[in-house]
Amino acid sequence: MNWVLRASLTGLLIVASPLPVWAIDPVVLTIKDHKFTPDRVTVPAGERFRIEVLNKDDTVEEFESTDMKLEKIIVGGGKITLNAGPLKPGEYKFFGEYHQEQAFGTIVAVAP
Repeated sequence: MNWVLRASLTGLLIVASPLPVWAIDPVVLTIKDHKFTPDRVTVPAGERFRIEVLNKDDTVEEFESTDMKLEKIIVGGGKITLNAGPLKPGEYKFFGEYHQEQAFGTIVAVAP
């Protein structure tokens, strides 16, 4: 775990606290024509990661994953960032709440 030292302005107090460690660069997903691209991504199991979703449609969408217990609305033309993991090895489905028949994908967590 990474640690950071923080000192007070007087220099009398030093506290060590853990910083979150992120496994990889963010997973970047794009919504266009109510579809996710890419619709399948791989991440390392057991590590935290970020998901960025860019909505290139003019309409609102909601990124949702019951498998990962994540959901967040993305306005048309907007961008969101979600923190995810750590995940056990396996497949985790995600979908667009408002266009489930078209907007869906899978995140695959693989063991090292």
